[in-house]
Amino acid sequence: MRASVFCYSLRGKDTARKVVDVLKSEYDCEVECFSPSRIADEGGGYGRDCEEFEPGHEGEFFETQFLGIPRPSGDFYGEHFRAKDLIVSVGSVGICVRHVAPYVKSKVTDPAVIVIDELGEHVIPVLSGHIGGANEISRVLAKTLDSEAVITTATDLNQRFTVDEWATRKGMTISSMNMAKDFAASILERDVPFKSDFPYRGELPNGLKEIGQDDSALNEDTIGLYITWSTQEPFPMTLRLIPKCLSLGIGCRRGTPRETIEQVVKQTLKDNEIDMRAISSISSIDLKKDEEGLLGFAHRYRIEPEFFSADELKEVQGDFTPSDFVKSITGVDNVCERAALIKADRLIVKKTACDGVTVAVAVKDMEVSFE
Repeated sequence: MRASVFCYSLRGKDTARKVVDVLKSEYDCEVECFSPSRIADEGGGYGRDCEEFEPGHEGEFFETQFLGIPRPSGDFYGEHFRAKDLIVSVGSVGICVRHVAPYVKSKVTDPAVIVIDELGEHVIPVLSGHIGGANEISRVLAKTLDSEAVITTATDLNQRFTVDEWATRKGMTISSMNMAKDFAASILERDVPFKSDFPYRGELPNGLKEIGQDDSALNEDTIGLYITWSTQEPFPMTLRLIPKCLSLGIGCRRGTPRETIEQVVKQTLKDNEIDMRAISSISSIDLKKDEEGLLGFAHRYRIEPEFFSADELKEVQGDFTPSDFVKSITGVDNVCERAALIKADRLIVKKTACDGVTVAVAVKDMEVSFE
């Protein structure tokens, strides 16, 4: 995680140092610190060169260097807002709001923004409390600083399940942010039905109830939560949380263009009601490691492809679709199914062939934890 910490007074500077210690120890965070030039650290070293010290801190040496905030600031705050995962402003809420307001765009992309008063008595998440993690980071900071975390999001205040925060922590993709907003509003009023393709550990959090065989109680405006790799929607309105749990095995004829590979993969996933966002890995035989079409497809979806030797693929256990022709070329009777399974536990789509491309999909067994 990358963070920028801003402060505007000497007292605030002492609080900011404590914040940096927490961020580095708890999150292994890369932190840059800034203050007005009049109290910034001079030179290129560490420590505080300013002649003014808080009572009891005279001559104290700190390992945090504060750089000067330029005046006028121009796009200074915008650059940090776009580049960092976390912004901490030690000072008033008003100062922070004025600095970040021009750059706020979306709860999906905005960094977490936290305000702490200069005495460190209150820690206030003001932006991206759930997806950006500002609420949770605020709680950690408040506990360490012996202060109060001022959480204002309704689901937290009412101790209801916060779907976007939980999904982010678990590395799951939210199928629709608009649906997530409707879900958050609904869970404040009633328990919502829940379904998962994976076993879960621990009690369901407040606001979720497991759906049974009888779904007669579901009406047309019922919204439910489904943890799945599938595109199916079992509720009248379904919010899906999609874990990265699927492995894609691909084989292809030499020189097959990216567009063809992409078309075959997309059609295979569509035919089997699989969400592309659940794909965590793309695998093939090492004979294809320089195949431009395959590499281009993987790059397009920001997945680093992995390649395995024929001997490695032979060691994969399972019931595969053999091909004497493939074996004569590659040395192994099946590429796509074995390649998919080498990174997962069970096949959910066996070999599908079209236009010189073969595709298979396997799922990695996992457990959902609400603890």
